Amino acid sequence: MKLNVFIRRGVHVGWVIAGVMMIQSCGFIKNKFGGGKDDDTGVTNGEVTATYRKGFKQSTPAGMVPIPSGSFIMGQTDEDIAATMSNFNKRVTIMAFYMDDTEITNHEYRQFVDALLTDSVSVLGEDVIMKEYYPDTTVWKKDFTYTNGDPMVEYYFNHPAFDTYPVVGVSWIAAKYFSKWRSNLYNDYRGKEGLMNSPEFKLPTEAEWEWAARGGRAGAKYPWGNPYAVNAKGCYLANFKPQRGNYDADGYPYTAPANAYNPNDYGLYNMAGNVAEWTLDAYADNAFAVTWDMAPNHEDANEPRKVIKGGSWKDIAYFLQSGTRSFEYETERRAYIGFRNVMLNIEGHKGASRR
Repeated sequence: MKLNVFIRRGVHVGWVIAGVMMIQSCGFIKNKFGGGKDDDTGVTNGEVTATYRKGFKQSTPAGMVPIPSGSFIMGQTDEDIAATMSNFNKRVTIMAFYMDDTEITNHEYRQFVDALLTDSVSVLGEDVIMKEYYPDTTVWKKDFTYTNGDPMVEYYFNHPAFDTYPVVGVSWIAAKYFSKWRSNLYNDYRGKEGLMNSPEFKLPTEAEWEWAARGGRAGAKYPWGNPYAVNAKGCYLANFKPQRGNYDADGYPYTAPANAYNPNDYGLYNMAGNVAEWTLDAYADNAFAVTWDMAPNHEDANEPRKVIKGGSWKDIAYFLQSGTRSFEYETERRAYIGFRNVMLNIEGHKGASRR
């Protein structure tokens, strides 16, 4: 009995050895685990020599600019006129990312809704697409009492004259869905080209937005610095409500083109004024206390209020300050709220002191 077992085991071992030798002779072990000086798989001459995988290079997406990593004092930089006590100062650290240099425009957003109406009607249904994701053009009439917003209702999203103006009438939910669609579009192309998937497009966190808006100007009230919303020549530096009822004083009665006015030091346009912008964060009065100081982000699916930043064409200068925060409900669509995307820069994560 013992002899038979031994023989069977010997035959089994022999087959294993023969199999290994056959696999090795076919180059399996070399191809899989490395077998020479010129091998890039991470094992060389029987030793683990893996360093990094070649072939991935993250490039700046079209329409975006790189925002460096860094640390800053987040929060109110001037008097809290509204006495909200909801944005106390806190030092935070932000990872590097890319950000759209302008707000998403009407024509950019049109690519999204046209794609849904072409490819997704059978999945989502035309009613859902039109009610949830198509911009609500009636906001120009219903957001304001006793105003003649009819021309904007008819022309703002559909007419070529407004193609480069920021899209409005889009909810937080729709802005997130646009981000998902944009990510799929980008990575589908990369996959067809044999490239590795890129990080996804998303809405910026409140901290990312504020860090980008400041443009490296620590403690400044506005993206262009301190302390006024006009330059030395008396020209307004953003699109907002500079005087009582005189919306035209800054050059535009409603919104302005997405690349109007001068960009901040990071190359971002209209981080103050024009349209307020959705961020990823759920709103909380005590967000400064409950968020971490490393890449803070307050996500809460049960909180329908979402943080908006930057102020808009219908707001006074207080809301243009980089540190001012407000909120709107995630399903609401307004004539003064738009958005822009960010993308994590996974190759730009080194701190400034290590560059």
